[in-house]
Amino acid sequence: MELGKFEVSRALSLDSKRLWLTGAFHLKVEKNMPKSKQVKQDTVAELKEVLSRAKSLVFASFEKLPVKEIEKLRREAKKGGVVYSVAKKTLLGRAVKESGIQIDPKTLPGGFATLIGIEDDIAPAKIAALFAKDHEAMQIVGGVLEGRAIDAKTVIALSKLPGRDELLAKLVGSLMSPVSGFANVLAGNLRGLVTVLGAIKDQKNA
Repeated sequence: MELGKFEVSRALSLDSKRLWLTGAFHLKVEKNMPKSKQVKQDTVAELKEVLSRAKSLVFASFEKLPVKEIEKLRREAKKGGVVYSVAKKTLLGRAVKESGIQIDPKTLPGGFATLIGIEDDIAPAKIAALFAKDHEAMQIVGGVLEGRAIDAKTVIALSKLPGRDELLAKLVGSLMSPVSGFANVLAGNLRGLVTVLGAIKDQKNA
């Protein structure tokens, strides 16, 4: 006996009710629910693992950037040895809190990417500042240095210090020069460091 569209629809509806009454549908939902929760837990765990090795963080707003440019930023970060991450503020917030980092991502405006420096604490700031210089749609909204929050102004100041590779190159060059050359390298780095520390001090007093 053939069933019309109405009969078929009604039969499916009755079957769904039977599934619900027998608990089959309920069990299926229960089985799927932990999966979403597990994904979130895995994301937080992965972020914590990276943050445990992080020397610095930079938060950069990318909402107005075209997808093509976002991918370019991701490549620049990878090239510079920096981890590029985009995560929900709630998940990132849990990860930074459990990692002992003193910042609340919810206080930062809009959506943003997190650039994480593992080997070089200056690299994230340099990459973000250089990219922002050529892309007005991207803005630096803050960062973290030594586990403490810093503002965009301090991130910019930090970006002007020599990075790990640059510093090593200068040191190698100074070793092949008179002692005065080595002293000049140290003096230049100290001046840059004083600038950053001054910016941090101004931020705390504000």
